[in-house]
Amino acid sequence: MLGGRKLSSSGSRFLGAHRSAFRGAQADCPRLTTSAAYSKNQLSWTLQIKPSVFSEYRIMCFKSYSMTFACLNRMKSYRLPWTRLYSTSRTTVDSSEVKTFLALAHRWWDEQGVYAPLHSMNDLRVPFIRDNLLKTVADHQPGKPLSGMKILDVGCGGGLLTEPLGRLGASVIGIDPVDENIKTAQHHKSFDPVLDKRIEYRACSLEKIVEETAETFDAVVASEVVEHVIDLEMFIQCCCQVLKPGGSLFITTINKTQLSYALGIVFSEQIAGIVPKGTHTWEKFVSPEKLESILESNGLSVQTVAGMLYNPFSGYWHWSENTSLNYAAHALKSSMQKHPAPAEFALKEETEELRIETSTNSGVHEALKK
Repeated sequence: MLGGRKLSSSGSRFLGAHRSAFRGAQADCPRLTTSAAYSKNQLSWTLQIKPSVFSEYRIMCFKSYSMTFACLNRMKSYRLPWTRLYSTSRTTVDSSEVKTFLALAHRWWDEQGVYAPLHSMNDLRVPFIRDNLLKTVADHQPGKPLSGMKILDVGCGGGLLTEPLGRLGASVIGIDPVDENIKTAQHHKSFDPVLDKRIEYRACSLEKIVEETAETFDAVVASEVVEHVIDLEMFIQCCCQVLKPGGSLFITTINKTQLSYALGIVFSEQIAGIVPKGTHTWEKFVSPEKLESILESNGLSVQTVAGMLYNPFSGYWHWSENTSLNYAAHALKSSMQKHPAPAEFALKEETEELRIETSTNSGVHEALKK
């Protein structure tokens, strides 16, 4: 087998059963059994073929009578559009992070408290989201520029970013795995009848709503969230699946650098007390390069990456070309994406290509001459 993997015992039994079924048919014609391995799109094949018809022009037609699927590393390439993306037993939520934020759930709307930097960050992230979304529409209503858009705010906490997006006219769903966070958010929005109609909150993780909200949202926002999840790639895949084709994903997070460790953890948490101790884990920080790689591997093209700097003395954020600390990213889901074809059609196409390649193999021609 050329470049293929060794068959499992179950695979060998599968081949054996098919060989015995065709033994009688093979006895009446010339036999040629060829093993071929084919590796394309992470697929490895073992194909047993025999010549069944020879014309006067020595054109050979191959009939496949046994085929084994040896490995499939990228299941998403052939995933049926109606298939569940993830088992509900898997999660992106870190239980230790839930405990940390549970203890702070009542402090979300204290603008001078531990979440003061997030309140201030709205001065950057709200215009960043608004302006990039407006690039995707032909016109908009004055005063409600995001009217008609549906946005998912993942890890919404107490609704610090959800509410400003709702005030811009968007229909927003905010989700968070911490029940107390959602209670705080619901209580706060109840004071504004307009927001009460535009915003919906749910206490759940992203992967729990993937099925019911597939290709639902014009935008997904994950602000200061990805550095808290336990499976970043799974999280990004879920974000991509709930986005409409052409939809936008917005992320703000912290770079994984020595400077981010010194200032983001040692100074901010242990010395200055800007954020509570244990809020961040440096190992979970992600560089713009790694994030971009994960985004692009999931069909998202990165449009913008911009650095953000926080001044703890003034309490304000500003944009920067330096991304070594905090940064914001905007990515678009391809508007040309289509649902993957069912596996049987994909396999048929790959088999046809393999037949063509095998028919031109010099070793096969030599065997035919004999």
